[in-house]
Amino acid sequence: MIISDIISLDRTQCSVECQSKKKIFEIISEIAIKQHPSLNQVDVLNSLLCRERMGSTGIGNGIAIPHGRIEGISNVIAIIVTSDHAIDFDAIDNQPVDIFFALLVPKEQADSHLRALSGIAQKLSDKSIVKAIRRAQNKNEIVAALA
Repeated sequence: MIISDIISLDRTQCSVECQSKKKIFEIISEIAIKQHPSLNQVDVLNSLLCRERMGSTGIGNGIAIPHGRIEGISNVIAIIVTSDHAIDFDAIDNQPVDIFFALLVPKEQADSHLRALSGIAQKLSDKSIVKAIRRAQNKNEIVAALA
């Protein structure tokens, strides 16, 4: 999977104000329905929250990859958000999170889900990319860092 195929400026936000895990999921859900009005915001939010209840999607180093399976979409949708301050996210390293790379995947496409997660985790393991995302002053710089 090529990351640049699933990211876009209109699904990226830089330095949002956020103090909680639930709020970041609400922000991600709002971005999703702005770009895909056929989606239901409550369904998107519930999908992210249900997955998170199974275990934190905080992968360490201040990064989380929240994801959920969504009925009614045909392609993976990526939403990238950075927060102005890192928030407690129950990440595997117990560190707060400030980079959120959310994935909404078609309910019936388990293998594309796994490929997307793997590709994103690999991309975000590159420290220079993560540093560029953290230095970003706007969404253009975030997308450029990932492209």
